[in-house]
Amino acid sequence: MMMPEFANLSNFFTLRDALAAGFLLLSWAVSGYLIEHAPKHRPSMHMLMQSYRLSWMQEMCRRDVRIFDTNILSTLRQGPSFFGSACMIAIGGGLALLGQTDRLVSVAQDLNVEGASLRVVWEAKILLVIVILASAFLKFVWSHRLFGYCAVVMASVPNLDGGGVTEDMNEIARKAGYLNIYAARSFNRGLRAVYFALAGLSWLLGPEALVIATVFTLFTLYRREFNSQSRAVVLARR
Repeated sequence: MMMPEFANLSNFFTLRDALAAGFLLLSWAVSGYLIEHAPKHRPSMHMLMQSYRLSWMQEMCRRDVRIFDTNILSTLRQGPSFFGSACMIAIGGGLALLGQTDRLVSVAQDLNVEGASLRVVWEAKILLVIVILASAFLKFVWSHRLFGYCAVVMASVPNLDGGGVTEDMNEIARKAGYLNIYAARSFNRGLRAVYFALAGLSWLLGPEALVIATVFTLFTLYRREFNSQSRAVVLARR
């Protein structure tokens, strides 16, 4: 039953569709690389926060009571947990939508959307969003686990009688700091995947809409990572 649709698929997935989808995926990959490997003269917000995470772990060594640090880490773990659950719900909704493509076809025909009569076209576009959301879910799960590793390493930093910090304590704190950085990196990758999954939904309206949504997503990421008020605050000198 699906063979006629696949036979005519090339009539509806045009070169514009291929270029738009490729632009989305390329933008996703390149933006992530530039954010994580920004030049030193113009670091991203992601890179600026890395030094603060390391400083946090070093300061933790000097505190006799570390409830403050554990509370912060618990708060950070709530982010990946929440977004991971949200991604699971969204993936489930997308899979359910695959079984209701007839309704999408009916709506698309009313809107005169190109290729509206083929179910496989809508299924392919929905699957792209589901795949991106699945990637985001895996990043959030790994981030949550890395924050757990960080908590264990933090707990292994000893308290010395009379205070003081040894070289071994600094080394353990440094390891905890890098685990914290890696956890935040995975969390940020998951967030970017969610952004581009939302942009991918616009493909339902056509390749032009997908390109516009992707450009808007890139602009949003640039502003938040390289030109935001929060970044200016972090860079501001006393």
